[in-house]
This record gives sequence, structure tokens and C-alpha cells, in this order.
Amino acid sequence: MRIIIGGAGEVGTHLAKLLSQENQDIILMDTSEERLNFPISSEIMTVLGNPTSIKDLKTAGIKDTDMFIGVTPEESTNMTACMLAHNLGAKRTIARVDNDEYLLLQNMEFFVNLGVDSMICPETLAAKEIISALKQPWTRQWWEIADGRLILMGVKVRENAPVVNKFLNELSSHRIYHIVAIKRQNQTIIPRGSDQILTGDIVYFTSTSDQLDTLKKATGKESINIKKVTIMGGSRIALKVCERLSSNIDIKILEINKEKSFRLAEKVGKNVMVINGDGRNTDLLVQENITNSDAFIALTGNSEANILACVAAKNFGVSKTIAEVENLDYIQMAEKLDIGSVINKKLIASSHIYRFLLQADVSTVKCLDFANAEVAELVARQGSKITQKPVKDMRLPQDMTLGGVICNGVAEIVHGATHIQPGDHVLVFYLNTAMRKIEDYFK
Repeated sequence: MRIIIGGAGEVGTHLAKLLSQENQDIILMDTSEERLNFPISSEIMTVLGNPTSIKDLKTAGIKDTDMFIGVTPEESTNMTACMLAHNLGAKRTIARVDNDEYLLLQNMEFFVNLGVDSMICPETLAAKEIISALKQPWTRQWWEIADGRLILMGVKVRENAPVVNKFLNELSSHRIYHIVAIKRQNQTIIPRGSDQILTGDIVYFTSTSDQLDTLKKATGKESINIKKVTIMGGSRIALKVCERLSSNIDIKILEINKEKSFRLAEKVGKNVMVINGDGRNTDLLVQENITNSDAFIALTGNSEANILACVAAKNFGVSKTIAEVENLDYIQMAEKLDIGSVINKKLIASSHIYRFLLQADVSTVKCLDFANAEVAELVARQGSKITQKPVKDMRLPQDMTLGGVICNGVAEIVHGATHIQPGDHVLVFYLNTAMRKIEDYFK
């Protein structure tokens, strides 16, 4: 597949590197020679040019392009570039946008007619992930499919958890959940019956919504009622989080920039207090009663500052911490320092774009920050390999596993005797090496 990416910023560069690993023909275009000057693989070709220039798009070979992705920092540039790319021959276009209104279902046809097939807003996606993390604060990651009937969650298990030191074949009789992966230090394991759960593992479960209390007990967790939230950094993500959180939750935003603080105060609701100050200052945290906060969310542009602020918040007794960590190298550090949840816009955006590359019916894809893996909701096609035999006879590759299935609207946990039927929605957990294998089973 030939893909042109317009914009060599953080999202564009990460996407180019990620997609090049899948043997895609990648062209990365930007107006800045400096942004294009980074270590690249032989599979990425860089083009110095403007994605809104007809001449530059033609030079890049837009006529023979399967997909054009506009991910510059400017929404208008991305939209214009997609419209031009569509009319010049690109088969599919995707634009990064800032305006949530563009993403409304009733507006989709309008933009498709203009030549913009799909849109993503990384900040909105990040805000939704934060809301999910606050919804079930006892988990590291939380994802719902089919209106919440099927759940994927990542939980760090402590020594008090009943599942610790158990082998999976000891737990196989529990059809109320399925363990799809274990993250142990720097290794992600797609487990088999002989694998054991150890203290400190991040264990990924799939389960149905009616079994959450049972799972909570099995992992030794307790419910946390989120009523007070402190946010460090008045970013666009912070604003979107405030818009989506219940008005019954008290929110404090700590913003170091004075002018920005005044602008924020004009935009937020009555339940939000904006404070001009540095959230890394422990004296300020004490002054603002950080010990009374149920959750602390660090959303500045500095990954190190966000991680350290969350560590400080945990030391003050805050139950749930969430850090925006845009530097991929620091994600493992955040996990070792016991940061509750991590948000990375690059990975979130990549996950949503990734699904357009799979030659299968994919509803959604979610990147699991801590696990270096992804989970996808796929639809089993008539005649596809996944529908031919029961799961136990499939001999699935070691780097993928099936977690759950929605059959005729009913959520079920996958086990050996499960036989996937055409039209079923299947939750697939896979390592990055398994993308093409998934296509083989589902296309």
C-alpha cells in the first residue's frame, strides 16, 4: 500500500515509522527540511513540499496513492490537503482536526463529499481515554465494546490478589473472564495454560459487564469514588476532559501561564476552579489540598514533569494518577514508578489510523501503552478462516489471542469450544508482529 503522510510532526513521524514496519510504501511530506531530518528506515521516503500544493502533491505521486493522511498541526491545512489529494487521485484520505463538531455523525457525509473520508482529533481521543480511566480507577486501562457489554481491562496485581501465583490452567474453569495478556517488566506475554501470574504483573482481562465485582475481588482491588480531580496543565485535552466530566465532580486546573489561566477561567464550567501556579511545586499542592483529591491528571507538554508530578501526588495519597507521556521512551519509566494510567496522543492517533490499513472489517483499534500491543474489534466475514473451526482447533499464532465475542448482541468470553460465526464481533489482542496474520484469519 502506498501512503503519503502530510506533516512530519510528532504524530506524522511516529506513524511513518510504525507503518514502515509493515512493509508499506511510505512518503513523509513536510515544508520544513529540519523536521524531515531524523533517522529513518529505507522504507520511508521524505519529500520537502507543501501538502496543500497541487504541484508538490503531484511530485510526491498522489495519483497512485492508496491513502493520504494529513496530520500537520493546522486543521485547515489538513482538510485542504485531503480535499486536494482526493481530487488528484488518492483512494482514501484522513485528516487530523481540532473541532469536535466535524466528528459528529450527521456531518460525516458532508465531509466525505468534500473529499475527507475520515477525521481524527487526538486531543478528543485522549480526553475520552482519561474519562474511561476515571470511570474505573482501579484499572490501568479500560476499554468497552458493544455499549459496554464486553470489557477489556489492564490491572496491576499486588501480592494480596487471589489470582497471584496461580497458573492459568487453574483459572480456566472460570468462564467469567479470559486472560489475554500479561505484561511483566519489559515483556508482553500472550499466555497459555502453563503461564503463571506473578506479583507486579499487569494482567489484561476480558470480561462481561456483569462480572466486574467478581474481577475486582480476584485482583484484590477496591472501588474508588472519584469526586475531586486536580489537573496540572490547562491544555486542550484538559478543557475537553472538563467538558466531559460530570458537573458533580469538583475540578481544579493548575496552569503556570497567567494569561492562559485567565482564558481558561472564561471557558470552563462552574465546577472548575482555575489556579495560576506551578503544579510541580509541592507547597502549592499542599496549599490546594492535594490530599483531598481522588485523582491527579498531569497534562503539560513536558513528559518528565508529568511523571514526577504524578509521583508527588501519589506520595500525598492521591488514589488515581494519570500522566500524559508523549516521549515513548518514558512510558516504561512511568510504569515502573507506578503511574496509574498513561496517555500518549501519538499512540492513540496511530491506533485509529491503523484500522484503515487492515484488510478486514475493523470497528476500532486501541493501542495498549504499557503492553506494546494492540486490541481490535473485528467482524468475522462469511467464509473467513476464523469461522471454519472451533477456537481450540485454530492453532492461533503465539502473538495473538481472542478475548471475547458479541454474537447476536450477546457478549461471551472466548474458550476452546467457541465457534466464531459470520457477523460476530470478535475482540482480538495481538502484538505488533501479528497485523498481517489477523488479516489472514478475518478477511
